[in-house]
Amino acid sequence: MQVDPRGQRFSAVLTSVVLVAVLVTGSGALLAAQTVVFALGALLGPRYAPYGLVFRALVRPHIHPPDDLEPESPTRFAQGVGLVFTLAGTVGFALDIPWIALGATALALAAAFLNAVFGLCLGCEMYLMIRRPQPNDRSDREVPA
Repeated sequence: MQVDPRGQRFSAVLTSVVLVAVLVTGSGALLAAQTVVFALGALLGPRYAPYGLVFRALVRPHIHPPDDLEPESPTRFAQGVGLVFTLAGTVGFALDIPWIALGATALALAAAFLNAVFGLCLGCEMYLMIRRPQPNDRSDREVPA
């Protein structure tokens, strides 16, 4: 599957707004809602995640077609990384451990902000680094008999 990279940046903008609101209000419920958004994005893919649906319905019809599409896998992985951080933050709020709640939320915000403003998706880059063949990878060499 291929996705419109502008949708990912749009989602990152909305995510950044939500995470700033969490840090300002201290709302564990709002962070839990963002956690669900990340879970849907990781499990169903960005096309069917709530912010992806908003992008397709309200934004994409009013802009030109994308110049390039990107593979969906790195974005899904990035949604999973976001899920881990927001889940940690949600647990921190639930257990009344503010340093976990706010720290995990701040880290998720930093990643979302980088994507929203600069188009740098840290989770996508992590995915590519993990998938990149390692220098000592011998899978492409013949196995001695």
